[in-house]
Amino acid sequence: MPNGLEIAKAAIDDFKKIQEYMILAKKENATETYAKLKDEYLSIKAILNVAGVNLTDIDKIKE
Repeated sequence: MPNGLEIAKAAIDDFKKIQEYMILAKKENATETYAKLKDEYLSIKAILNVAGVNLTDIDKIKE
């Protein structure tokens, strides 16, 4: 069973991965893909904020 630190790491890894996909989708002008990824981005960002994770240095999207 994962502990809190393992869960936070997994969420941070997902957050970083989704941001990379968002950057690619924006570059390719894939607006529908970007919008779907943004939904996931905002959900994970909210969870990380509640968990007290400082996103200042890892949030590349800044939306």
